[in-house]
Amino acid sequence: MAARLAARRLLGLAAASASASEAVARRLAPSPIAAAGYAAASRSSVSRPFSTALNYHIDSPENKPDMKWEFTEANMKKVNEILSHYPSNYKQSGIIPLLDLAQQQHGGWVPVAAMDAIAKIVEVAPIRVYEVATFYTMFNRTKVGKYHLLVCGTTPCMIRGSRDIEETLLEHLGVKRNEVTSDGLFSVGEMECMGCCVNAPMIAVADYSKGSEGYTYNYYEDLTPKRVVEIVEMLRRGETPPRGTQHPERKNCGPAGGNTTLHGEPKPPPCRDLDAC
Repeated sequence: MAARLAARRLLGLAAASASASEAVARRLAPSPIAAAGYAAASRSSVSRPFSTALNYHIDSPENKPDMKWEFTEANMKKVNEILSHYPSNYKQSGIIPLLDLAQQQHGGWVPVAAMDAIAKIVEVAPIRVYEVATFYTMFNRTKVGKYHLLVCGTTPCMIRGSRDIEETLLEHLGVKRNEVTSDGLFSVGEMECMGCCVNAPMIAVADYSKGSEGYTYNYYEDLTPKRVVEIVEMLRRGETPPRGTQHPERKNCGPAGGNTTLHGEPKPPPCRDLDAC
């Protein structure tokens, strides 16, 4: 009886809400047609997400479900090693590292055919892999450059000039965000906090130029617009820029010019038995 009363009450509230919405539409809409459309939309149980571009797939000549895709022989050994970390009835726990491996093998992005291949390996419906690939921004579902440059966009880096870094990169490379240069070498994206706020601003460089065997992912910190261009040109020449801080007077996260305190080993307490002190 209590359950039926509760259900009836919820239905009454829903009906009242719909009526209120229709009343608002009649007051604000410029025409009866617009009001009817608003009321119909308010009653509909289907809503469109704001970021649909992140969630849907459109077939293209280079990204179709019926394309053949499989891990290389060398990477299949890595697949088996990854799956060995999970119980046999929880293979789906390896979806994230398998997607990462597929992305390295495929030049920095994951086609839908690779997701389907992973679904077969871990024995789940393909939608389970799609859910993961669309949730985590670390997985690229369209082409990126061999060097994917990711600018940190979180507040500490923004305060320290990350927008200037991004604008410099885009202007120097002649692309917009998430576009690939005509030579296929570079693309520029954005990432949220990389965890090196003390060395802001910074970028991460995912290097897919050597496939999964030579894949690297490095941070470049304490950047200036001039220095980030120098890093790009070093990568273009096939050189390896020194990773980490780019400040000439800093070592890792230490202060410029060296330590101002803690110049030696800390002194031990006068006695080790605190109760006897």
